[in-house]
Amino acid sequence: MLKVSAGDSVAFEQLVMRYQDRLVGFFFHLVQDRSACEDLAQETFLRVYKSRERYEPTARFSTWLFRIAHNLASNQKRGASRRREIPLGSPAGDDDFRPQHQFLADKSALMPTRQLDSREIRDVVRNAVEELTEGQRTAVILHKFEEMSYEEIGEIMGLGIVAVKSLLSRARGKLKESLEKFL
Repeated sequence: MLKVSAGDSVAFEQLVMRYQDRLVGFFFHLVQDRSACEDLAQETFLRVYKSRERYEPTARFSTWLFRIAHNLASNQKRGASRRREIPLGSPAGDDDFRPQHQFLADKSALMPTRQLDSREIRDVVRNAVEELTEGQRTAVILHKFEEMSYEEIGEIMGLGIVAVKSLLSRARGKLKESLEKFL
């Protein structure tokens, strides 16, 4: 990002390539609309580019990037609830929206019945995560999928470490309660 702030456009392209899939995946867990996820990721990079000259390396770049992404997702959800939008497309096509490397496991030697079981479990877990509050869901996604520390999550969400631990603890409790009948 320091190269980008100095005007290196190739470095910006490298940042986009490195973080684009992670951002789209992050947004998908929160928004679950493929085109909206891609638009939000593009808007995130647009904001990064516009702020390039003011960038201060006070935290890891990924923390700063996901802070921008978190704010955009929150704004989008707030706006969508006010607009009461109705999706025109079927969400069924979005169920398999995963990074390419995750499709390799599906194409491996898994038996069809195992694939069905895996898909059912994935849907149950996805539904349980969707039942979490927005804050809990964001904290879980950042901690488990993005492997961020409590400190980084706190910076992204504007919370203290104790609040992040509390969010994750409540989320784990709700997930355990939701998933107990399936285990």
